[in-house]
Amino acid sequence: MITSAPLSALHGFGIGHAQVEDALSGCTAIVCPQGATGGVDVRGGAPATRETDLLKPENMVQQIHAIMLSGGSAYGLACADGAMKALAENGIGFELAGSVVPIVPAACIFDLPLCAGQPPCAQTGYDACINALSSLDNPSALDALAQGNVGAGTGATVGKFAEPYRAMKSGFGWSCLQYGELICAALVTVNALGNVRNAQGAWISGVRDNNGDVINPLETFMAGQAYMSAAEQTPTSNTTLGVVLTNASLTKAQATKVSAQVHDAYARAIMPVHTLNDGDAIFTLSSNEIPATPDAVGALANQAMQEAIVNAVTHAKGVFGIPAANELPDPPVNPLMNS
Repeated sequence: MITSAPLSALHGFGIGHAQVEDALSGCTAIVCPQGATGGVDVRGGAPATRETDLLKPENMVQQIHAIMLSGGSAYGLACADGAMKALAENGIGFELAGSVVPIVPAACIFDLPLCAGQPPCAQTGYDACINALSSLDNPSALDALAQGNVGAGTGATVGKFAEPYRAMKSGFGWSCLQYGELICAALVTVNALGNVRNAQGAWISGVRDNNGDVINPLETFMAGQAYMSAAEQTPTSNTTLGVVLTNASLTKAQATKVSAQVHDAYARAIMPVHTLNDGDAIFTLSSNEIPATPDAVGALANQAMQEAIVNAVTHAKGVFGIPAANELPDPPVNPLMNS
């Protein structure tokens, strides 16, 4: 039986948020001080990433020490510098030439319209990493990890293929599931061009019509291209960033394959997805504790990621007149839902 599990059930991973004071942006650090096998799959046409090439199976580095998700567009990639500093101060990283070199891949979302010209920086990344390291010794705090307008999801929005005032607030979400000994957690920052739907197929967040109701994006695209023309004027403005954490034993190639499989959850929960205006990416980190097939990990992680995406929008709070899903009436079930 598949059951929900606390994040603390996964050993060796710490997670922490930090926000930019007086701005709607921030970052989220996922740390693995003992090192973890990592893989990544990038599907969107406008990624903003750092150190993802080293995760390719054919490249030398076999373990990484943290993942940094941030707002601030390309400026936010500097958060990884702060994470490296925090990890090095704690002696975490590869020992090379008398120094410690932490490996910290990173990816960011575009939230500049909401971050008031103050994107997260190295100090923000440092603070998030310190919070993540602290969570390793505080399971109750890890299990209560905040969702919504926090960390890398602070300035996230969805439904941006129309005029800006029709978008909705999104954020950061997570879900952790267990089947037998296998545990998979999914963490995600949802800043998608498209709409988000729940497991019942209802559109719960995204582009709104003049009555404030969420529009079925398929109908919108079929009706005309006016909204897409507006989106095409603002490239690189959207991204959904996910991280899968698991206790399964995986190689780099297998972790990369799991990342590819879990993009199915994006496709089930977000429409449209993986567009030229999105930088969608999924990282997978394995602590290598129990044997499990990559397909089993992918299947469980898919379910966790779909739940995490819904949590990201349902835990968000409206800002500056941009409403969140919990401020709208319950939507009807979408008859076009594909299970």
